[in-house]
Amino acid sequence: MPSRPALPLAEQIAAAQDWWREAGVDLAFADEPQGWLAEPTTGEQAPSPVSAAGIAPAEPEAPRIGDDPANWPQDLAAFHRWWLEEPSLDRGGTHPRVAPRGPQGAALAILVPMPEAEDGEMLLLGAQGRLVASMAQAMGFQPEAIYLASALPRHMALPDWAGMARDGLGAVLLHHLALAAPERLIVLGRDVSPLLGHDPTQSPPAFSELAIQGRKLPLMTSFSPARLLEHPRLRRGLWQRWLDWIEGDMC
Repeated sequence: MPSRPALPLAEQIAAAQDWWREAGVDLAFADEPQGWLAEPTTGEQAPSPVSAAGIAPAEPEAPRIGDDPANWPQDLAAFHRWWLEEPSLDRGGTHPRVAPRGPQGAALAILVPMPEAEDGEMLLLGAQGRLVASMAQAMGFQPEAIYLASALPRHMALPDWAGMARDGLGAVLLHHLALAAPERLIVLGRDVSPLLGHDPTQSPPAFSELAIQGRKLPLMTSFSPARLLEHPRLRRGLWQRWLDWIEGDMC
């Protein structure tokens, strides 16, 4: 049987490497233990520490919403101006900031998550505003007699509600409600309730009382105006909840 010609040395080495690689061995191993944690002996140079220059600096924390509470406005008209101008209230966006509207001490206040995308000079001038106005009239209120406010000063596509709660938005809203001093409050939007102290892991109760500066404000919750517009069933539920609320006061 004729003998096969010997492969060149380079091809022999490559073939051996291919064989071990097919076997799943692609690193070289040594049997002798290595003192990885040992101090370098004389003559050996310790590796240089990693420079911090290549590490990106941490982003600065966002300022607390509302800044120093000691500087917050103490009357409602001044609060409306501050709501439009205070830099720390702004969490970005291209839509204009919109002030609340309505009288101080109103029989009913309605708090929504944010202005509508088309709002400009006045809060809730679009479809959501028409829904809220119709709702107020059905409840026995002229739309201009209710106090209408939003949890955010401008419309935002994807608000970070949890982040803004951590940054103090809830305290600003409580101060706002204390200045507005309504007799009743309806909160429309499940994202708003945690800002007023409700546990975000639980569904908000239909009825509760909000403690504000020594007085208790009767509170009713429901879905946001956007959800109510989309689902007639939710609107029916809101109306029944309102009837239960006022009936409870009459008992």
